Amino acid sequence: MVFFLPFFVLIPLLGFVLSFLVPPQQETLLSRVAFLSVGAQFVGFVAFFAFWLLHGRPLLDVRDVVLYKNPDYEFFIDFYFDKITAVYLFVGAFLTFLVTIYSRAYLHREPGYKRFFNTILFFYVGYNVAIMAGNFETLFIGWEMLGIASFLLIAFYRDRYLPVKNALKVFSVYRIGDIGLLLAMWASHHLWHENITFMRLHNSQMVHEHLLDHSLIGIFISLAILVTAAAKSAQLPFSSWLPRAMEGPTPSSAIFYGSLSVHLGVFLLLRTEPFWAEQTSIRILIGLVGLATALVATIIARVQSSIKSQIAYSSVAQIGLIFIEVAFGLDNFALLHFAGNAFLRTYQLLVSPSAVSYLIKEQFYNFVPREDNFKDTFSKRVRYSFYILAIKEFNLDRILSRLLWEPLKNVGRSLKFLTLQRLVLLFVPAYLLGLFFLSIEEVIPPTLHRFLPALFACIGLVLVLKSYAEKEDLILSWLCIVMNHFWIVLAISFNAKFDNFQSFLYLSGVVASGLLGYLCLRQMQKREGKLDLNQFYGHAYEHPKNAFLFLLACLGVSGFPITPTFIGEDLIFSHIYKTHFLLAFLVSLTFVVDGIALLRIYARIYLGQHIKTYHQTPYKSS
Repeated sequence: MVFFLPFFVLIPLLGFVLSFLVPPQQETLLSRVAFLSVGAQFVGFVAFFAFWLLHGRPLLDVRDVVLYKNPDYEFFIDFYFDKITAVYLFVGAFLTFLVTIYSRAYLHREPGYKRFFNTILFFYVGYNVAIMAGNFETLFIGWEMLGIASFLLIAFYRDRYLPVKNALKVFSVYRIGDIGLLLAMWASHHLWHENITFMRLHNSQMVHEHLLDHSLIGIFISLAILVTAAAKSAQLPFSSWLPRAMEGPTPSSAIFYGSLSVHLGVFLLLRTEPFWAEQTSIRILIGLVGLATALVATIIARVQSSIKSQIAYSSVAQIGLIFIEVAFGLDNFALLHFAGNAFLRTYQLLVSPSAVSYLIKEQFYNFVPREDNFKDTFSKRVRYSFYILAIKEFNLDRILSRLLWEPLKNVGRSLKFLTLQRLVLLFVPAYLLGLFFLSIEEVIPPTLHRFLPALFACIGLVLVLKSYAEKEDLILSWLCIVMNHFWIVLAISFNAKFDNFQSFLYLSGVVASGLLGYLCLRQMQKREGKLDLNQFYGHAYEHPKNAFLFLLACLGVSGFPITPTFIGEDLIFSHIYKTHFLLAFLVSLTFVVDGIALLRIYARIYLGQHIKTYHQTPYKSS
């Protein structure tokens, strides 16, 4: 039975590859490839599901591919199937099949028709990888694919300002979730001393014994999982990103932010429940997060003027209730609630364009003011205060910006003295000096040696923050990101002894992708003249091949699973000792800001309204 599990990933992957090869003009063929591949997977799953039920619903686990192995570490792809996987796969396959059929006519003659179906199939591959993941490493592959697909779908109308801006905002919040998942993976390596599978977490005695001796690490992993789940499912304080994500086409909003992607936080909690179930404090915290989100999102949803925003906040409120159900251990009820909410929100979003036109007549011609009732006896000042707060969405977006993004940008802005010439003159000799210290590591005093890993990690973080805030020098911004990876390797090399091949594995993808990105940017400067990061240029309109290659370069440098850097990233991270929380946090934060800075460069140069005035000027919003 386990033989068939990889096919649930391979079938949509084949559909994605085939759709990528179809010419953009062949709309009928593109849509047929999409809904036939999704439909074939759906039919195959229904047959497998019936067979699975007849055999008593066994837990299935298959270690499919071992990508890297040494005496202390093993990176392998693992697929897992249980009732949670079954429900999420059924809902995902059915809704994706409906949306692909709906999109055939909805996006007819849209310039990005091929791009839309490519991205939807890419998203569906990532969704299946995440849902069927049997360990954190496999889950992280699907998680990263969903993040990139989300960015591309929100910025689908890439010649408009707001879709591109909101795509960057949503991706930034997703990266907060990534830091939680990275830290959970890191701490899990030290707790279990192996690449633990979700199948083994069902051994309650083993989990209890480990948590009994390492209770603090257990709480840390659970909190990291909760942060990841809250960011992905738009729970407080991250709720404000979901209505911003509605700038994409209606079908992608339905499949992504109404039904599937937004419920992955719930999936993560359900999948890891055997681990945190015995920690009462974590249960209470999950319930409180869900309760607070349900109350706040309900209030906000009632005053939204946009139908998509109303649906978004209503969905967030329902997911908050699902969090409460998960906290109480009502797994079956939470799965049923997920399926019902996903179907309802998909339907509401797909009919939302028609609903708006239907309600216009009712709004303007049949409006009757309501009469005063007992509710009006409540203090109007309090009512109006809540109304203003709801209109402003409780300032969630501003709070997140003030507490997180603005401090990071301010650090980057304070480094204005760092030009391209000074970068080479200061950091290259400093790095060579660091390599020299590494070669004589045995003679370095222990007191100094203890601070070197955090110092080098801070230098890498400073470079990334410089790139994140840089607006004038495009090449400087790119090189800062590439150089920070070298500093990370140096920092962790001082922290632990390991084979140099692991460093080469990590840096190989960074160097290759960094060189590709550098050549793409130089070519754009040669063709278009001076480029900076003060505005959106929209050069994907005239240079689509260059834009695609640069996007691949950004993904490669950020550790996306298309180069060996992805394996090396987890491999290098595993060499941070469990007592070095500061180093783990600095490296994780570097990875997060690194990804945001890379897509910021891509968006500024290739997306947005075209800088040349002889092209049509689009509306700012979709």
